[in-house]
Amino acid sequence: MIAETVCSAVSAAGLGIAVVTAYRKRFLAAARIAAYSLVPIGLVLTGVVGWAADTAFSPSAWVGFGVLGGAWALFATTRAVERRGGGSRKQRKEARSAARREAVEPSASAPSLGPATRPAARPATPPRKDSADDFSDIEAILKKHGI
Repeated sequence: MIAETVCSAVSAAGLGIAVVTAYRKRFLAAARIAAYSLVPIGLVLTGVVGWAADTAFSPSAWVGFGVLGGAWALFATTRAVERRGGGSRKQRKEARSAARREAVEPSASAPSLGPATRPAARPATPPRKDSADDFSDIEAILKKHGI
């Protein structure tokens, strides 16, 4: 009863705001406000508010929601374990036996080129003759700014 009264009051207030908005020549906003304000009274007239109130205060409904939540959590957990674990026990056993058959010999992992040597050091490049020219443009910029 109180929920229906509150929904009716909210709808009336919303329609009042929509009228004021339409008076200010903002018809699109007024139509949108009117649409939102008619939702609560529509829910009351269809019986959704009464159903929600009965459900909210019913202990058996909350137990039902708890059971549904538990079922969802169990389903999600089993899916996560299945994806992470690689499937059923039979599939894991087949994968292990296939991995053993395809294993690489220990001697095959040794490098085939012999012991590694360090690459030859690069010869140092001689300084370029035009290295002074590299800084001439920088000096010109600094002089231009008085530095």
